[in-house]
Amino acid sequence: MNSPQGAPVAPQAKRHIGQILISQGILTEDQLRIALLEQLKNNQPVGRLLVQLGFVSEATLRDALSEKLGLQSVDLSQIVVDSSALKLVPRDFAKRQNLFPVALDRERKRLIIAIADTNNIVALDQVRAQLRDNFDVDVRLAGESEIARAVDQYYGHDFSIDGILHEIETGEVDYQSLQVSGDAYSQPVVRLVSALLADAVERGASDVHFEPEQNFLRIRYRIDGVLRQIRSLHKTYWPAMAVRIKVMAKMNIAETRAPQDGRISLTLTGRSVDFRVASQATSHGENVVLRILDRQKGIVPLDGLGLEKNQLELLKKMIARPEGIILVTGPTGSGKTTTLYSVLNHINSDGLNIMTLEDPVEYPMTLIRQTSVNEAAKMDFANGIRSLMRQDPDIILVGEIRDEDTATMAFRAAMTGHQVYSTLHTNSAIGAIPRLLDIGIVPDVLSGNIIGIVAQRLMRRLCKHCKQPYEASAADCKLLGVDVGKAPTLHRSVGCDQCDFQGYKGRLAILEILKFDPEIDEMIAHRATTRELLKAAISRGFKTLADDAIRRALDGNTALDEVLRVVDLTDRM
Repeated sequence: MNSPQGAPVAPQAKRHIGQILISQGILTEDQLRIALLEQLKNNQPVGRLLVQLGFVSEATLRDALSEKLGLQSVDLSQIVVDSSALKLVPRDFAKRQNLFPVALDRERKRLIIAIADTNNIVALDQVRAQLRDNFDVDVRLAGESEIARAVDQYYGHDFSIDGILHEIETGEVDYQSLQVSGDAYSQPVVRLVSALLADAVERGASDVHFEPEQNFLRIRYRIDGVLRQIRSLHKTYWPAMAVRIKVMAKMNIAETRAPQDGRISLTLTGRSVDFRVASQATSHGENVVLRILDRQKGIVPLDGLGLEKNQLELLKKMIARPEGIILVTGPTGSGKTTTLYSVLNHINSDGLNIMTLEDPVEYPMTLIRQTSVNEAAKMDFANGIRSLMRQDPDIILVGEIRDEDTATMAFRAAMTGHQVYSTLHTNSAIGAIPRLLDIGIVPDVLSGNIIGIVAQRLMRRLCKHCKQPYEASAADCKLLGVDVGKAPTLHRSVGCDQCDFQGYKGRLAILEILKFDPEIDEMIAHRATTRELLKAAISRGFKTLADDAIRRALDGNTALDEVLRVVDLTDRM
């Protein structure tokens, strides 16, 4: 594994991989010595001998080699196959050279290849020659037997959704593939579920809905915040598909009446994607919804949130405060968690102990201690904050303030010198204050302990390939708050093949940031009305969600129709 087939391994390379395994406590000096003696007889790479002798598992060796060579490794048992990648590398060639095409990343124009022997330059050159400069080759490490198993298991099956459906309908089964032991991919339903999940991720969906009706199964994706029907399948497909999803999510397949939750981790296009699974019994069978947690998209740099320069400076000033609470508010699916993770990522460093309490942990982050709320272990948000306080934290993230106990503990943490971040379900930044009072926090505790409140929404971004400019009408100018004589240019959605004829592609965040100061604190202590608070905030330069949405429409990022869908502009009509 350290050298081309049959070539002796250089002493330093032998010592290097052995030393990594010894330093990790996986291998002993004696075991390494035995492998080196065997190597003198067999002239095989030392890594392969360590596996053959049973001293280390192939997965352990793969990870150690990836550390030594500075390459990423891939677990081939957790991938979802990319049929377009398989078409680029013939089966016989993959088997002969002991490599496997994992995925085709069209955006970056590269083919991800799993290989056991990274020194096999001839094989990689031949792959590049086959690609004819259309794609670059990105190498990942995998174990030899893992690759051999993947080549046997994945080649020869149809991975297109239409092809799999045809296979199920006609009952055409490849009996040769059934004879391969443990070959789940010979079952078309297994491939159908994997193909649907891969398709959803490729289209940028945030949720996948499997909805059984009386005579058919409806499959919908939530793309850019809007549900879109993708498929309708015969109702007979659903029981087997539901079982497959439950097996993947480690849920109880025998339980069909009680709601269940689970989690699936897969490797798609060479990166790790998690799915949060929830089932719910309905009158026509179990409804299953999968939330897609794509780590690559989950953590955005603070500068990438699309904030106006003044807003970004204001947010950075709030983050710099050493103690107090910062709240992010908005309805479900408005990107609150993404914003909080972006903030934590911005301040994350060796000098801080950042601890989180989430339901559940969505995106793993280095250095940050993340805990999931666990009902079985009697770990709710309130008890969780209590135990986190004993862990010497500098910053605490509480997933959500839902009740008085959680709110009281969060404010107690803020009052004892910690910086606390949390989310709250309210419609606006000002609206968070009556909500907290309603939960049971007294005004004296509220004033002086809140650093600021961020309210946000997500809006669809116009497709840059087909958006159409037009001059704003008199009614549009009234909504925008601009002079009719200086009518601005706006853009409307059209639809093209680049955006799947939707007119929109991707989403952007709009935010309002309310920074607390002594005067606002005093107004809260004296139970000022929401209207009085809003008036005071606007006099200090506070920009509302409507103001930020209109800014996005004026700069051509979104359409006025989309602004009206997301934000209430009725007071301007």
